[in-house]
Amino acid sequence: MSAHDVVFGFGAHSTFGDRPALMRMVQQADRDGLDLFSLSDHPYIGERLDAYATIGFLLGRTDRIAGFANVTNLPTRPAPMLARTVTTLSELSDGRVVLGMGAGGLWDRITDMGVARLSPADAVDAFEEAIVLVKKLSDGGSPVTYKGDHYQVNEIAPAPAAAPPVWTGSVGRKSLAATGRVADGWLPGHAADWLSERYRTSRPVIDEAAAEVGRDPREIRTVFNFPGRITDRPLPATREADGRWIGGSADQWTEELTGAVLEHGASGFMLFSPEGGTPDETSLGRWAREIVPAVREAVAKETGGAEARAGR
Repeated sequence: MSAHDVVFGFGAHSTFGDRPALMRMVQQADRDGLDLFSLSDHPYIGERLDAYATIGFLLGRTDRIAGFANVTNLPTRPAPMLARTVTTLSELSDGRVVLGMGAGGLWDRITDMGVARLSPADAVDAFEEAIVLVKKLSDGGSPVTYKGDHYQVNEIAPAPAAAPPVWTGSVGRKSLAATGRVADGWLPGHAADWLSERYRTSRPVIDEAAAEVGRDPREIRTVFNFPGRITDRPLPATREADGRWIGGSADQWTEELTGAVLEHGASGFMLFSPEGGTPDETSLGRWAREIVPAVREAVAKETGGAEARAGR
């Protein structure tokens, strides 16, 4: 994926019983030209397939599509080992992996896995350290010694492979600032889109933190987890009274997403069902074959025209 391309994918919540459908959907999405699939990461739920084992297996059965955990349950996956996992997946798949990162949310269940509970502030500190350490343990070079408050490694050789892009699920102000300092993308809270209060108040925190450390905020993607219905006919209103997106016809989706890219700087969209789960196969097919190509064409037409006008 180019650093500046708009990317399109879908999200799935996979159980052992979902395995045949999940494989079928990811392989079809790959053939249809989608960029990404994502899986949730809840290792304390016994009926869920392990996110990273499943991502690796699916990448081995596809050719183009990338995969990621949306988002990685960091407290149960220590950063040095996570670095080994994602650099290996990146190497084996020719770069078709993204590292989705979270500080940890369901701490009662996380501690049930034998992991020590962290305060919210400490969890965010560990999250930022982990991103830094994953990047240090990649791209080859000299052995790494790192002495953080939460992670320590001594003379560990980096993998001779690039770290994948790191996208975070940051919510709080401290976590958002960490995203601005060290991450490559942001996945706002579920259904929090470019017109939401969360986006309006949160994205400036990322941008300010990035600028403070000399980074260009425009290099940090915003990729939206975007639930909604794809209907055969246009809906009278595509948003509820509170502004939340409902869905609509393929044309209504195309208009909405094209505007999100051109007017609000959106750089990616992950389709979910209206209830926030895996989209049904019919909707996923329409997303991949009707809506995504139309948005790509509209964005390319508009940006190409703007570049041509600027070059006069």
